[in-house]
Formats: sequence, C-alpha cells, structure tokens
Amino acid sequence: MHGANRCTNGREMEALVGVTVALLTIYDMCKAIDKKMQISDVRLLKKTKSNVAAVYDRRSKKSRRS
Repeated sequence: MHGANRCTNGREMEALVGVTVALLTIYDMCKAIDKKMQISDVRLLKKTKSNVAAVYDRRSKKSRRS
C-alpha cells in the first residue's frame, strides 16, 4: 500500500489499520467457505522519512540514517 499524506505522523499505523480492516472484511465474507482461514503476517516492510533521511526496511533487517 502506498499513499501520500500531508500529515507526517502515524501514516504507517493508518496503513496497517486499513489493511487489517480490509482483510477482516474479506475474512467475514469467506468464513462460511473455510472455517480454518487465518490472517497473518500483516507488518510494515519499509518506511522512509525524507525529512530526516532515515530508512527502515524489514527485509534487509537494517535501519539506516543518511
């Protein structure tokens, strides 16, 4: 999920909540078909802060500041 926003605080939390709500909606629609369905691995993969030149990337397991 990628989005632009004027507010600089909490974007990643809003994105995680949005993704989780979407998954719960899909779960609710499909639960009659598969009772063993699970939602898992919802996580932040990459966060970039341009105002402080910091990057967090879960896949590389490194955080760095320029």
